Amino acid sequence: MKKGEYLDSILRSRKSIFSTADIALLWQEQSSAATRVRLHYYVKQNKLIRVRKGLYAKSVDYDKLELATRIFTPSYVSFETVLATKGIIFQYSTQITVASYLSRDATVRDQIYRYKKIKDVVLMNHLGVFQDGVTAIASKERAVLDTLYNANNYHFDNTRSLDWEKIFELLPMYRNKSLTKRVQKLFQDEST
Repeated sequence: MKKGEYLDSILRSRKSIFSTADIALLWQEQSSAATRVRLHYYVKQNKLIRVRKGLYAKSVDYDKLELATRIFTPSYVSFETVLATKGIIFQYSTQITVASYLSRDATVRDQIYRYKKIKDVVLMNHLGVFQDGVTAIASKERAVLDTLYNANNYHFDNTRSLDWEKIFELLPMYRNKSLTKRVQKLFQDEST
C-alpha cells in the first residue's frame, strides 16, 4: 500500500470499530510495530479514535452495538437490549447487554456494556442470531431464552409478539431442564 492509502482503506470500510488485527488484515500486513506506530500517528492526528486498548473507531459516532460485540469475542447483543427494542419489556436501560463467554462490565466513553456469561454450546450456535451489518444481534425469541437461562424469575411485560414455534425450536440447544420448565410455564400463562 502507498502512504495515503492506509487511512483511506479504514475510512472506506463499512465497519465503524476496528481491532489492531482487523487493520493489519486490511492493510495486508502482519500485526507489527509498524502497524501500531501508524495507528498511534492517526490517533494523534485525530483521524482515528482509540476507544479501548486495541480497538479503534473512525469517528466519535461509532456504532455502540458494534463495539459491544468487539470488546469481548465471541459475543452477540441480547438480553434487555434486544427485549426493550422489540417491546418485550418496557423498562428503559442505557446499558447494552451482551451474551459472552464471561460475566463482566466494561465502560467506554460513559457507555456501560454488561456481559453475561452463557455456556459455549449456546454462544457458538448461530440459530436465532442475526448479522445486522457487522453486529451480531439475537432475535427477540433467542433474547427471551438467554434471559430466562440467566434469570430464574424474570418478568416480561409483553409476550404477545413472540413466535413460540421459534422459541421451542431454539430451546433444545440450551440443554437445561429447568429452563424448559420455565418456558413451558410462560407459554401456558400466555395461552390462558
